[in-house]
Amino acid sequence: MENILQTRGRIFDIQRYSIHDGRGIRTIVFLKGCVLRCRWCCNPESQEFGIQTMRVAGKTKVIGQDVTVEEVMEVVEKDRGYYRRSGGGLTLSGGESLCQPDFAQALLMAAKSIGINTAMESMGCAPYEVIERILPYLDTYLMDIKHTNIAKHKEFTGRANDLMLLNARKIAESGMTNLVIRVPVIPTFNDTPEEIASIARFSDRLPGVSKIHLLPYHRLGQDKYEGLSREYLMGDILPPENEHMAMLKKTVESVSRLKCQIGG
Repeated sequence: MENILQTRGRIFDIQRYSIHDGRGIRTIVFLKGCVLRCRWCCNPESQEFGIQTMRVAGKTKVIGQDVTVEEVMEVVEKDRGYYRRSGGGLTLSGGESLCQPDFAQALLMAAKSIGINTAMESMGCAPYEVIERILPYLDTYLMDIKHTNIAKHKEFTGRANDLMLLNARKIAESGMTNLVIRVPVIPTFNDTPEEIASIARFSDRLPGVSKIHLLPYHRLGQDKYEGLSREYLMGDILPPENEHMAMLKKTVESVSRLKCQIGG
């Protein structure tokens, strides 16, 4: 256990008292590094593994910090009372947690060893051997599936999705008891009934999967691009209307047996 606690990784934030990304009240640890470059990414500071600077409210902020598992768990453990009462716990997010597999695994192992519920928000974009060694320490896998079309996925994210879709099936077949599919609903990318229905049908065929979350696009991270001296490519895109999201929810329910909710 001592070696696990000294495992080092790179994060860019820890968010306490979250009611998203898993059930109950959670502490979310944001790991740095991602293999995708999604046009709508609300955490562009997560994409590069390297430590960066970003202008925030007119001041320069260092983005990225090297920490040990022990240091992270000192923060996570502060809210054990909230986890116990709400069913919450630790969630790993990013970026893509699987870009730092040793660190991610060590964090999950440390949490499980002291009875803290664990979750990971991830695209599954890594060799399955990497994912397989993390699964025993994971209570909930929140898996992003953005599209079923390989070409369109690559156009908007910079990478094809064939590995991710294959891993989704392997994770489901592994016996993972709480695999939740999450779909960021992005206008011009995947917000038609046909595209959402395709994702729902694919997800419905995954063994044991019963939940799908539709996450409406928002522009809350737009200012970060300016702070990083980057262009925000979705500036002309408006978030989907509530009525449109409700229609997509009905679409999911009409083509699958999945329990669908808006938001995660």
